[in-house]
Amino acid sequence: MDNVLDAAGLTNPAVRDYVKYWAELTGAERIEVVSAADDARLIAECLEAGELDPAGDGLYYSRSYHKDTARSEERTVVATSTPTDKGLYNNWRDAAEMTALQKENMRGASAGKTMYVIPYLMAPPGNALAPWATGVELTDCRTVVLHMIRMARVGVEYVNDLADPNQFVRAVHVTGDLENLGQGTPEDSRYFVTVADERTILHYGSSYGGNALLGKIAHGLRQAAYDGWASKKFLAEQYMLIGIHDKETGKDYHICGGFPSASGKTNLAMMLAPDVLGDRYHVSFYGDDIAWLWVDEASGKLYGMNPEYGVFGVAKDTNEGTNPTALHSIDEGSGAIFTNIAYNPTTREVWWEGRTPEPPADNTGWLDWKGNAISERTAERADEPWAHPNSRFTTTLDNVPNIASDYNAAAGVPIDAIIFGGRTRDREPLIRAIHDLAEGVYDGLTLGAEATAAAEGKEGVLRYDPMSNRPFMAYGEGDYAQHYLDVVGAAKDQPIFAHVNWFQRGEDGRFLWPGYRDNLRPLLWLLQLKNGEVKGRETAVGIIPTEDELHLDGVDITPEDLNTILTINVPRWKQEMANREEHLSQFERLPEAIWEAHRRVAANLENEPEG
Repeated sequence: MDNVLDAAGLTNPAVRDYVKYWAELTGAERIEVVSAADDARLIAECLEAGELDPAGDGLYYSRSYHKDTARSEERTVVATSTPTDKGLYNNWRDAAEMTALQKENMRGASAGKTMYVIPYLMAPPGNALAPWATGVELTDCRTVVLHMIRMARVGVEYVNDLADPNQFVRAVHVTGDLENLGQGTPEDSRYFVTVADERTILHYGSSYGGNALLGKIAHGLRQAAYDGWASKKFLAEQYMLIGIHDKETGKDYHICGGFPSASGKTNLAMMLAPDVLGDRYHVSFYGDDIAWLWVDEASGKLYGMNPEYGVFGVAKDTNEGTNPTALHSIDEGSGAIFTNIAYNPTTREVWWEGRTPEPPADNTGWLDWKGNAISERTAERADEPWAHPNSRFTTTLDNVPNIASDYNAAAGVPIDAIIFGGRTRDREPLIRAIHDLAEGVYDGLTLGAEATAAAEGKEGVLRYDPMSNRPFMAYGEGDYAQHYLDVVGAAKDQPIFAHVNWFQRGEDGRFLWPGYRDNLRPLLWLLQLKNGEVKGRETAVGIIPTEDELHLDGVDITPEDLNTILTINVPRWKQEMANREEHLSQFERLPEAIWEAHRRVAANLENEPEG
């Protein structure tokens, strides 16, 4: 084994010891240290082995086991040795217990397989947070390696010269016998564990997505969130990050923010300026899923960066109308990998729901996401989706057409605004701005998407998703809120907060705001408000634009609909405040500043005129 590590140029003694330990425990037959330079060779090997199929020139198709298609929150655990780390959402377990269980699950489970050693960095090289961004994933799955090469910076150079050779995240992924793991039954043996206080990630029982790409969610969100809190230096959030360049003034602005699932985060992150505003404004993409935030000690400003090196995007409903930027990031020659979409092995075409208004008229040769011939479906199965709802594409940031020129800069970018975007049909206006830090954090903690009446029986009630981080909380929510207040509060130039909602509906069910590229317009207003160029209208829940302050040239909206989305529905807000109090009461050690913000907003609503 030493010869293999020597030949790969892996010199870090702590990493070498870690590799040897887990190779012995898992029973791996071979060891292979990989770098980004191995991508073409590994793709060729996967094509030869049938682990990938060609999907066009420089495009590839992968299919996971049909019970292994998404994150499994109920099997995802944060483990530490400190019981007070338990929160409402983090599925806390004892570190010793979970480590022993995972070692038993993994013992001998890679027999006859290659263990791939993936040294990686979840940060721009030289970034201030790089010491917390370094990791080494061990995996027995070759397609996982290819996804990691697209999602992280991969190579031995990121671990060989650490100031402390031990300061890297130990991330172990063992696929397991996917057809015999009891997925979704009482005998389910899968576990996806982040042992946060030991900076160790142990995932067993999947080869899909964040369950297997350990640099992404397990490190980039859960472990990093815990590290940021333990070090008192940074926040790791499920936030998109964009830049807006004003060609007229030459100024650059940066906005990050969190959105629960199905609330428009990726489309906003990859947004282009509306045609009527394109001559003045250019929108740059930094990231659509994760942002780390910290205060730069020299300038005192809040900075942010996307730790990822790629995009793991949801394919469903991605098309030229909804997200042309995403579509062109997976053009031929991009090296993109599609997972669990519909595939035609004869023509090497791919398709997913929403890619075009209707599926291909001739379904001859088409296979659905399970690999079954669509042409042979019975009448009862005719309406089943061709692609899995969580089907994905994986591509590098360099392939995104409007990628920011400085996305890989060590310094990161200064943050001007933090926005939250829920999904509500009537209560939330198009945008409301918040200057007060505690009220901004309070708003993030009460972020959510509206439950559907059919699914929940509670029309108008939110499924709360604090800061859009509910599935990724690494420690208690009260401690998290205090840490957020401390980190952002240390910045000399405070970002402005805002809540946006693209999803207000009329009584007939139609959306009142056109969304997509037009979502730039309220963000421009927010930046003007921060700069003191507009004043807006004060309400109990924040500052709302006046109609004349929004850039509305070319927007197809009636005066009545515009008035609706720029109005506060006071009765519905009063109902929401009671729900918020119940929600926040579940969190231990919630800072008094958050409760004060809640009481302040509630009191303001009592004085807000209705109508």
